[in-house]
Amino acid sequence: MTQSSALAAPPLTVFVEGVGLLGPGLSHWAQGRDVLEGSQSYQPARCVVPLPMALPAAERRRAGTVVKVTLAVGQEAVRASGLSASDLPSVFTSSSGDAINCHQISIALASNDRLISPTRFHNSVHNAASGYWSISSGAMASSSVLCAFDGSFAAGLLEAMAQAVLEQSAVLLLAYDTDYPEPLHRVRPVPDTFGVGLVLAPRRSQRSLAQWQLAPAAFLSNAPAQLLEDEALELLRSSIPAARCLPLLRSVATQSQGVVLLDYLAGLQLAVQVAPCR
Repeated sequence: MTQSSALAAPPLTVFVEGVGLLGPGLSHWAQGRDVLEGSQSYQPARCVVPLPMALPAAERRRAGTVVKVTLAVGQEAVRASGLSASDLPSVFTSSSGDAINCHQISIALASNDRLISPTRFHNSVHNAASGYWSISSGAMASSSVLCAFDGSFAAGLLEAMAQAVLEQSAVLLLAYDTDYPEPLHRVRPVPDTFGVGLVLAPRRSQRSLAQWQLAPAAFLSNAPAQLLEDEALELLRSSIPAARCLPLLRSVATQSQGVVLLDYLAGLQLAVQVAPCR
């Protein structure tokens, strides 16, 4: 695309129809919204991941932390949107997938008995969470699964917004990460589990929480990513890749207008223009 055609292209515009949130000290979006707008203090605590009761019993037993967190935030976001989960295309994005399962496979490969259980192998693929979501929700729509290391949330957001606008259909975005146990934790020090679910639609509705735009001529910025004033929340944002979404969620919680800069590629941030809908 030439510079002149980029300048002429309309911005990607979506509306936030539902939010799901789960992470350290954050049990759901309603609580997270209060924390991010400042009406409730943030109390760091280990992430408590609920059982995936939407799955059949056999699949529930096989589900790892990644599956549990994606189902929790996905279901919360879809319920808030009032849409049908079975009809929504989805975008899954994670910096590393199921880190705990990767750890267990590494232990097996380092042992004298190097056989890997079929369940471990099944859950090791990067699109495992997408498959479990399809089983739990009956979704038959398209599903994209991305990985862009620490920029995975921004990459997933860009993909989901593009899909929503081009297909003129609501899209479910799920971003998530889990912690690595030692010794992998030494080289990938993600401290805990975090997940966020967002239903993004191309048209405004009575449920819309915010409007987000990416202008083709200015959606990348060299300016630093936006930080959080609360030290504990900033530590959460900076230490778990999926939590890079927190400044954007704060703009929804506070009904802010302006530009939010999100960590993306090395030296480049994603510039999201935000506006309230209420």
